[in-house]
Amino acid sequence: MQEIKVTLSTALKQKPQDESQLGFGRIFTDHMFLMNYEKGRGWYDPRIVPYGDFSMDPAAMVFHYGQAIFEGTKCYRRQDGGLQLFRPEENLARMSRSAERMAMPHLDEETALAGLKKLVDIEKDWVPHQDGTSLYIRPTMIALDAQLGVHASHKYLFYIILSPVGAYYKEGLKPVGIYVEDSYVRAVRGGVGFTKCAGNYAASILAGDIAEKKGYAQVLWLDGVEQKYVEEVGSMNMMFAYGNKIVTPMLNGSILPGITRKSVLQLAAQLGYEVEEKRIAIEDVFEDIKDGRCTEAFGTGTAAVISPVGELCWKDEKVVLGDGSIGPVAQKLYDTLTGIQYGRLPDENGWIVKL
Repeated sequence: MQEIKVTLSTALKQKPQDESQLGFGRIFTDHMFLMNYEKGRGWYDPRIVPYGDFSMDPAAMVFHYGQAIFEGTKCYRRQDGGLQLFRPEENLARMSRSAERMAMPHLDEETALAGLKKLVDIEKDWVPHQDGTSLYIRPTMIALDAQLGVHASHKYLFYIILSPVGAYYKEGLKPVGIYVEDSYVRAVRGGVGFTKCAGNYAASILAGDIAEKKGYAQVLWLDGVEQKYVEEVGSMNMMFAYGNKIVTPMLNGSILPGITRKSVLQLAAQLGYEVEEKRIAIEDVFEDIKDGRCTEAFGTGTAAVISPVGELCWKDEKVVLGDGSIGPVAQKLYDTLTGIQYGRLPDENGWIVKL
């Protein structure tokens, strides 16, 4: 692990006074972690510096050829005031897998994790206290070469910024409506769908706008070849409950292997649920919901943890799940996973990193 230099800010920001108004990703802390890469030299100069703007050449390759990847994880405050991270090493390992597919350098995960911990320790007073709030952690890697030409950059910047975020569910876990996209596609097998690259999210924005105009909170993507099989929601993996059985789309190279997804599936099995990963046809989902076989649907992801679905719309057909409240399976999984993340329940899987 490399030595991390620290330069503290001399002009600290005022911290939010009303944690109920934090929202998501609008406020940023006083410092950030940076680390540079150069081909032939490797990763170097890990440092923590005051949060501020970057100065970049207009020809920087990230702007033209899209070599940009990121991650998202959180720091939680326990009831005793202590802080803890949830599986941060999984996020950094996934970032290295994303980097490999995007022809970017494998991350120095050991130094990155040390920098993340040190940064959070410096910014510990920014971690909010109210139930459901947290400090969002955004590691990012971008290409820096100031050169036009479609090839991999030789220089990169890795950085981590922090943002205190409010409770995702201010008024309880109310099911949301999901619009099934049947025109545009997000990713195909062999592409970059399994990576957390910026381009995947850019490709989803138009469909998200269409869904919002139709009154839906999220887009459910179908496979990019036949547009027949369920893949994922824009910011979440998708799961369906059939009584005591949980079914989710199998990872096929075009679906992001979510850390929350992985954790939920493991927890579900430990809680006694039957778990199955397979190809799921959207037509079958609609028939199963109408016939009462599929009893719940919900998304899993870092921001929401568990997001129950109350309605699905596909080709102007709508189906409703449940009675407008969160179902028992989603509730149990949400309570268990958040209980571990916030230290209310024991961590029997070794997922928590206490700071």
